[in-house]
Amino acid sequence: MSKPLSKLLRREQFAFLARDRSAWGDHLDTVRAFLGEGLQSTDPTQPVLILGAGSGLEVPWALAPPDTTGWDGDPWSRMWTAARHYRWPPWVFEDLTGGMSELEATARRAVREPWSGHRRALDAAKTRLTGLLPSLVPDPNALRAWIGAHRPRTILVANVMGQFGVMAEKIVETVFGGPPWDPDPEREEPLAEALAAWTARAIKAVLRVLCESGADLWLVHDRAVVFGGGALDLGPWEDDWTRHLRAEGSSLEASDALAGVDPSSFLLGNELNLIERDRWIWPVAPGQRHLIEALAIRRKV
Repeated sequence: MSKPLSKLLRREQFAFLARDRSAWGDHLDTVRAFLGEGLQSTDPTQPVLILGAGSGLEVPWALAPPDTTGWDGDPWSRMWTAARHYRWPPWVFEDLTGGMSELEATARRAVREPWSGHRRALDAAKTRLTGLLPSLVPDPNALRAWIGAHRPRTILVANVMGQFGVMAEKIVETVFGGPPWDPDPEREEPLAEALAAWTARAIKAVLRVLCESGADLWLVHDRAVVFGGGALDLGPWEDDWTRHLRAEGSSLEASDALAGVDPSSFLLGNELNLIERDRWIWPVAPGQRHLIEALAIRRKV
């Protein structure tokens, strides 16, 4: 992983931890209970992998079997986990998607002429990056290799997949020196669409490796990000999250955190069964709420 990317990950984690967490109690209780169930359901003599382990805020490490490995690209994540849980587990500091560094390098090539080093005009750089993005195919080689070497019995995916698109946007904004997106939401934004397509490919690539891992899967992820202050709750379960959300009063703006990918549809079949599912609303910040989805998927016996 490149040094600029490591710094970006660390900065984003600092920003996340610095937020006011006073309204997070219900979310933290629910996510810890779900991930804790996954940790307790596994054979304690077998390897366990926690993807997106982060600072340990949402992961109940006290319930993790001895042979549990954390995975997070943030270079401070293991230290924060140790400080919070008094545990120094094995750790992997790799980009889970296998494509962030290539995305960063491609964005730099689009912004600057390689033969002169001069910056291109904004529109020219955006057009160039938009044209290059479809050729980028994220490949989580490090994840595939680790699973092949260690054969984990259980894999937890702890609220990380919904961050792929956020990190991709941050990388592009950092390289461009600011947000290159058109501020008018009514106008087409080809670069944003191309980046969303890259995000969908990254999510599918990781899900494909998980599907082939042979492990039981406990996944928690942002399903949607909802902006606005109107009343919000969940109605009867709907597979389509847009129909599961119920909003009253003022209009709300909701975005798909997974770029159109439905993890349950992608994973089910292939000797895998859905055994548990849940959704809840996480008030992340004033005017910003996340719809969180949890899926427990087990191998057929």
